[in-house]
Amino acid sequence: MDWHSILQQSRVDFSFILPEAMLVFFALAILLTDFFLTPAQKGWNAITAMLGVVFSGAALGIIWKNLQGQRYSAFDNSIVIDPFFIFFSFLFLASTALVILLSVRYMELEREQHGEYYALMLLATAGMMFLACGNDLVVLFLALETMALSFYVLTGFLRRERRSNEAAMKYLLMGAFSSGILAYGFSILYGIAGSTHLDVISIRLAERHQMLPGGDILIFLAIATVAAGVFFKIAAVPFHQWAPDVYEGAPTSITAYVSVASKAASFALLLRLFLTVFWPVRSDWVMLMATVAVLSMTIGTLAAITQNNIKRLLAYSSITQVGYILLGFVASVNPDGSLNPRGLQAMAFYLLVYAFFNTGAFAVVMVLRHKGVIGDDIDDLNGLIERNPGAAILMLIFLLSLAGIPPTAGFVAKLLIFWSLIETGHYILAIVSVAYILPAVYYYFRMVAAMWVRTSTDPVKPMISWAQKFALAAMVIVTLAAGIFPEQFLLFAKYSIITPFFH
Repeated sequence: MDWHSILQQSRVDFSFILPEAMLVFFALAILLTDFFLTPAQKGWNAITAMLGVVFSGAALGIIWKNLQGQRYSAFDNSIVIDPFFIFFSFLFLASTALVILLSVRYMELEREQHGEYYALMLLATAGMMFLACGNDLVVLFLALETMALSFYVLTGFLRRERRSNEAAMKYLLMGAFSSGILAYGFSILYGIAGSTHLDVISIRLAERHQMLPGGDILIFLAIATVAAGVFFKIAAVPFHQWAPDVYEGAPTSITAYVSVASKAASFALLLRLFLTVFWPVRSDWVMLMATVAVLSMTIGTLAAITQNNIKRLLAYSSITQVGYILLGFVASVNPDGSLNPRGLQAMAFYLLVYAFFNTGAFAVVMVLRHKGVIGDDIDDLNGLIERNPGAAILMLIFLLSLAGIPPTAGFVAKLLIFWSLIETGHYILAIVSVAYILPAVYYYFRMVAAMWVRTSTDPVKPMISWAQKFALAAMVIVTLAAGIFPEQFLLFAKYSIITPFFH
């Protein structure tokens, strides 16, 4: 190719990463301008971060409009731009925008209103977006570490809090261990295929599987190590031990962010890898996913029952939710080995609505924070219906959705999982998943009882800022709208899988 052609191709390729470039640009702008802001002007950092999300969303919207449901590759097929990327990128941007709105007043109370906080959020979002579009092992690993390193720092952002520092250290050490396992799995895949491109690796694995139909130790080892690395990121059993400590110690706004955005990005990585690289050997990993899903639901549910700290309870709750989402992945494979789109659609819908009602639950915990009270124990919810009726009603709606009670989005999400399991003949898994709703109702309604039945000795009425009100309104509208009128949300979830992952 001549130089003109190379430059022309470079311009086309760059247009595909414009949403991520916008996030990086505004993150750097925050770091540069924060130095000149007085403490009273630190709110401009949040405004700048929100502008970064808006500009990134606008660039993504232009790509969505021109994409027309097709699949394009860029940078020598290192990234792919498809509806899957569009869906998850909008999910990441929505989660980031909600957390920015919730963070302003909360970080003022914590006296940690620094520009680095918002810059790291934007950089983490850029990493997540590359996770959704990566088609190369190197790109995926760099994107994962960009996201993870940002979260390690954000978890320990409350520098004066010992438990925040401890949580960040645990997260860093265990995250580094999981990254090492994942890198080892990637090295096995590179050794098998001689390439880092997912499409090439998939072809080589299919050829190797045909030559060794009885089983190949290298393929099994690659599946095990890659799955272990990703299971840590989504906090699936038995790689879940970090979640309760990190959720409790991190700033509550970051806890909400990690529980939603990080999980969605890690599931995007899981889908990219297992529906491309490991699709030819799907019979080898379906049972693994089913086992981990059941273990996650079991341990998450049993541990949540005994918790008195809201953030730890919601941490174990999120482990249970991961189990449900993994069941959707199990249901994406029919008994004859063909793809079942309903299972993937159920996963996409679950991740979409989960981002709103789970963030909403943490948002109410943030509202409880005031001078002298951290606000993350169940007793801090006592008498909330009298102190702030709006917050109590919103928390009830979010908890109903987490439990899967109609007419909320959580009910429809779980119903789609059950439906896809039954369609693919996983009747026992469907029964087990339904059975775990009952104990979930118990531990969620412990918080409802505290809000609506008990009386409080705390005379302070929780205050909600205008930014928090806007975010809470958006979250409760989506939670109820997706439960009562789920059609448009289902169409968007279906859009994410209209192009095949494998060719």
